[in-house]
Amino acid sequence: MEVNPPKQEHLLALKVMRLTKPTLFTNIPVTCEEKDLPGDLFNQLMRDDPSTVNGAEILMLGEMLTLPQNFGNIFLGETFSSYISVHNDSNQVVKDILVKADLQTSSQRLNLSASNAAVTELKPDCCIDDVIHHEVKEIGTHILVCAVSYTTQGGEKMYFRKFFKFQVLKPLDVKTKFYNAESDLSSVTDEVFLEAQIQNITTSPMFMEKVSLEPSIMYSVTELNSVSQAGECVSTFGSRAYLQPMDTRQYLYCLKPKKEFAEKAGIIKGVTVIGKLDIVWKTNLGERGRLQTSQLQRMAPGYGDVRLSLEAIPDTVNLEEPFHITCKITNCSERTMDLVLEMCDTSSVHWCGVSGRQLGKLLPSASLGLALTLLSSVQGLQSVSGLRLTDTFLKRTYEYDDIAQVCVVSSAIKVES
Repeated sequence: MEVNPPKQEHLLALKVMRLTKPTLFTNIPVTCEEKDLPGDLFNQLMRDDPSTVNGAEILMLGEMLTLPQNFGNIFLGETFSSYISVHNDSNQVVKDILVKADLQTSSQRLNLSASNAAVTELKPDCCIDDVIHHEVKEIGTHILVCAVSYTTQGGEKMYFRKFFKFQVLKPLDVKTKFYNAESDLSSVTDEVFLEAQIQNITTSPMFMEKVSLEPSIMYSVTELNSVSQAGECVSTFGSRAYLQPMDTRQYLYCLKPKKEFAEKAGIIKGVTVIGKLDIVWKTNLGERGRLQTSQLQRMAPGYGDVRLSLEAIPDTVNLEEPFHITCKITNCSERTMDLVLEMCDTSSVHWCGVSGRQLGKLLPSASLGLALTLLSSVQGLQSVSGLRLTDTFLKRTYEYDDIAQVCVVSSAIKVES
């Protein structure tokens, strides 16, 4: 009959504890009226309670600190701190003690030990202490692996390890939206507006210390999250920057292409890197967390081979009276074009001028201004449509309808500027 040898007990004991800030504990007041059986007993106990405020015992404004009763939650971007202690429980001297702490994630294994050098000896009832810190950068399951190796007085080498498993949760939900704004094409400085929606998905309020956008080398950024009041710059969110659980806050940024990159690229096309958001917050008693998003990418709007934009147009015009608009035509292709302008009347808006006139050759990334005259025969909000550009080289026609809208009023009504 085979008998398994008894499991050998180790001379050292390993203890691992998470270091966290204490939490606030609020007492629940218990009161009664003087005519009740306890009389003034409960009220007197509250007055003697050190966590209450003199004169406001019933409100229980005083709060006391309580030590954590469990492991608690760890959120992405926070710093995980742990206290590791190896104690010699035996009555003999232990030699060559080496303590290692590794953090295993789904993608990597990190060494968190402050020192990888072995301790020469450890006397009875003595201990080796170490504090490790790690900024959590992944969500999901994490395993803290603590390994201890040592040598007994008899020269026997011993080894054991322990595993501590915990989950890292997501503290914020970040969503982004891009809005394109067209500006002067000659300098190719089309602005991009970025809206960042940040939601607190934890169970406690957050103090938003900083939310900023770090732009890529192609853009310069302007924050639009403050207003000027009495000569001072005031946050649009008020003096208190707290974000309650499940609340969402919207941040707005304006990005503009830098001149050197716009000139090299002509017109910025395709997918471009905008930058990344840097978010810093504090929870409970000042526990700090930080998150950086991955590089935000934006698809530049496509304009086809020829881009038509309006430079000037009146808001209001008189019925059956000519009005003027100014357009700009830009060659967005990589070839030279020979353009012909055609103007097609609609049922309400009519073009004044010669249709089918030659505009001449237009080089790649070049643009030309165009002054046109129209007349409306119908009142109300009317759409400007009916422009056609034909490239005689490739025999391609580009149609532009619903270019803009104007308000047409009767000439008897005085239009105030």
